[in-house]
Amino acid sequence: MLCSAPMILVGLTGGVATGKSTVAEMFTQCGALVIDADQLARDVVEPGKPAWREIVKTFGKTILNPDRSLNRQALGAIVFRHPAKRRALETIIHPRVAREQVRLTREAARQDPQSVVIYDVPLLFEAGIDKRVDQTIVVTADRNTQIARLKKRNGLSRAEALRRIRSQMPLVKKIRRADQVLHGTLPRPALRKQVGQLFKSLRCLA
Repeated sequence: MLCSAPMILVGLTGGVATGKSTVAEMFTQCGALVIDADQLARDVVEPGKPAWREIVKTFGKTILNPDRSLNRQALGAIVFRHPAKRRALETIIHPRVAREQVRLTREAARQDPQSVVIYDVPLLFEAGIDKRVDQTIVVTADRNTQIARLKKRNGLSRAEALRRIRSQMPLVKKIRRADQVLHGTLPRPALRKQVGQLFKSLRCLA
């Protein structure tokens, strides 16, 4: 298939333990550039960076590890108990992550005008990022699979796994808003084939 479409930016999301990371890895193998929002969020808060300084100023030095990196557990304990503090943290981090994503996307377009850029972001719909991308993909799985994976991968109890799942936007709502849906419970070869086919179609989208 011959295509001359410009670069396309695709938002990839899903529920916890649905297989989103597996799908992202498969897109990388196909030749897509995958930008990981979680990794960008870790990068922008490295010790000494502006976001790090602002977080320390806002929340105090008690949220630091001995090596001056953020103690995510301590910070999480604060922000998840206090919605206003969570919003303050998001105000510090999210704009910087967005700017870095834009920079990486522009760089990809310069290097390959027909590149497929996959933005792997858990809060795609919740944060309104779906409005900044050309297409959206949701990776889904049934709840029992999510629970089993969380118990095995994270050592969570069933109750803890359910709390983690229920803390996110319901998958059914994400699916309704998605342009494409991939089922993370498929056998690897079948899922890889679907990702490959989708990558080809994305490469040709204007």
